[in-house]
Amino acid sequence: MIPFDLQSHSTVSDGELAPRDLVAAAAAAGVERLALTDHDAVDGIDDAMAAGLHHGVAVVPALELSVLDERRGDLHLCGYLIDHRHAELTQTLLACRADRASRADQMADALEACGLHVDRSPLHARGRAGAAVGRPHLAAAVLAHPANAARLEAEGLFDTGAVLEAYLIPGRPAFVHRPAPTMAEGIALIHETGGLAVWAHPYWDLDTDEEVRGSIDRFAAMGLDGVEAFYTTHTEAQTRVAVAQCEARGLLTTGSADFHGPHHPRFHTFGAFSTYDLEPNLGPIADA
Repeated sequence: MIPFDLQSHSTVSDGELAPRDLVAAAAAAGVERLALTDHDAVDGIDDAMAAGLHHGVAVVPALELSVLDERRGDLHLCGYLIDHRHAELTQTLLACRADRASRADQMADALEACGLHVDRSPLHARGRAGAAVGRPHLAAAVLAHPANAARLEAEGLFDTGAVLEAYLIPGRPAFVHRPAPTMAEGIALIHETGGLAVWAHPYWDLDTDEEVRGSIDRFAAMGLDGVEAFYTTHTEAQTRVAVAQCEARGLLTTGSADFHGPHHPRFHTFGAFSTYDLEPNLGPIADA
């Protein structure tokens, strides 16, 4: 098993396990170095790091920041070794959380315009508790509403991932773009906190080798520190393209299974990614 897993999500964002429980699960799976990268949130880092001391797991303070690229749209940027109490970061994340709540209501409106029923009470309860409300929570609300059962069965939508992909991704009828920092602004913010900025799962968002190579070059010119070249859905060919481009630009190469919880339809197993006998370059993250 690969001893590190540098992207994971807790109940602070869209994961199934509380931060302490997530670290315990990672330890049980044999993970030695873990990053908790909740979406636009750092509230779980202190609990995760405390649990890491208890379980013998090196927990890297991190987050997954939503950013916008003028050419590619919504992308994700992982910040590693951040000062998660940094004032500018705190202010930015508070604004992101407010934007998420507004966006969630807009997407709930759009789902209802599609004829689906959405119980907003659990979504609003999450918001009041200070937790992020994202598309997976909207998809779960649609799936849980009994009035949607017949329609969802007819459409072959039996889990939250299927509902999300049918209605809540770019190009689908209930998707709403979020306000977010640009890629350059996100990189600068992570650097301001003392962290390293790593582009997450490039082939999750882009389709071709040419797009990935070109984007790595553009983002490197903005100050990008690395790319999540080793990822659970990347093929060997995709991984080799990303690694080669990073090596040519002197960038770090990280990896993850993007763990969201044991019951997640896709991202449910720590360490479920391959390096294909290539050597990751974690840089300072390896010593955290």
